Amino acid sequence: MPAIIINNFAGMSINVFNKYINPSRFPFFYGYLVMVVGTIGVWASLPGQTVGVSIFTEPVKEAVGLSRNQFSAAYMIGTIMSSLLISAAGRWFDRFGARKVAAMAAVVLAFALFMASLSDVLVSTIQRFISFYHWIVPFVFMAVIFFLFRFSGQGVLTMSSRNMVMKWFERFRGRVNAFSALSISLGFSIAPVLIDKLIQSFGWSGAWQFMGLALLVMFFIIILFFRDSPEAHGLLPDGQPPKGDCKAVEGRVMRSFEPGEAFRTRAFWMYALMLSFNSFFITGFTFHVVSIFETSGFPRSEAISIFIPIAAVSVSFSLFFNFISDWLQLKIILYVMIVGGFLAVGGLMGLTLGWGLYLVVAGLGIMGGLFSVLNAVAWPRLFGRKYIGTISGKAMSFIVFASALAPMVFSLSFTWLGSYVWVAWLSFCFMLFVAIASVKANNPRLT
Repeated sequence: MPAIIINNFAGMSINVFNKYINPSRFPFFYGYLVMVVGTIGVWASLPGQTVGVSIFTEPVKEAVGLSRNQFSAAYMIGTIMSSLLISAAGRWFDRFGARKVAAMAAVVLAFALFMASLSDVLVSTIQRFISFYHWIVPFVFMAVIFFLFRFSGQGVLTMSSRNMVMKWFERFRGRVNAFSALSISLGFSIAPVLIDKLIQSFGWSGAWQFMGLALLVMFFIIILFFRDSPEAHGLLPDGQPPKGDCKAVEGRVMRSFEPGEAFRTRAFWMYALMLSFNSFFITGFTFHVVSIFETSGFPRSEAISIFIPIAAVSVSFSLFFNFISDWLQLKIILYVMIVGGFLAVGGLMGLTLGWGLYLVVAGLGIMGGLFSVLNAVAWPRLFGRKYIGTISGKAMSFIVFASALAPMVFSLSFTWLGSYVWVAWLSFCFMLFVAIASVKANNPRLT
């Protein structure tokens, strides 16, 4: 049923605009326009990303009447529900293409934002008819809202936009992703400050309504400019045939792996687990960033502003490793990201002592910067472009699931054990496992 809705709804809109924009007739390679609009598509997923939700945590939980643990649990359940469907969304991407899938995701996210902006009103209205367990109604309502946020925003819209760009490039994939990753990092780094200003000016409800209107604009951008692959328009990836003396890793033709083959390789699991840890740790840290800093002796303003230096580190690593990723072994990038994970974990352990702040900035910056490299470049590099939706969708389901657990695990570490240090020790053990198990995570297309 969802597949039929996607095909019919988006298909009718697309047919109207196809005759006006023909990629094969553009005066320049259309892939560069795809790069720009794909980046905008990831920006548009912000309301469904943790960094877009976290700023609303304090005012919204108070408005709907939930405790910190209840609010975190609702977020966890909604995100877990999302993770169960992300793999299906990957198959939709392979079947219907980025344009239809992303367009539908934008509409769903806009609807969820408008519903979320009325959370307090809708919850109080429903509670008039359900008098038992006063917290049940806001808990279920917010879980549904978070499911829609995470599935359509963090999941489908992000995956579709990023994979579309990767399908238009092969030899230049890393350099193109450098532009996209830089733009996304800068956009997401200033997002908490901008969202906070929106909330201060218009309230949390008005801020969500503003974002909903922006997503409706994004729907038309997707319909107008998103295109699924260069081959569908008689074009070649990168806009030119490969050169015989090309030194890039994908300078020669290599086969695409079937999804079942890919899922049986150690490389798939190690890269997916490391990307998932990044999602877990950054999500948990970001979701409770105000509480983490206040309990460590820092003011709220410093908690919000920490994203600026993190972004500076993230952008630096993202740019450098994206540019060299076309020639560099992916496992080297993977291990640099693992080092970033250890730094972030150590920083959380030592945050109350002051020195941990520098490790947190360095670790989160390194992980965030390399996440943008590996999550975009790794899957087509390791397994080819043919089934990129299904394979990356499977990995994305783990990434989203990890982000679902994070707020609750961080919250329980604080409320039950009295400190966020305990979740840091749990994270350290996981990172140690990934570091050891990744030694043999070689590229299966090169073996």
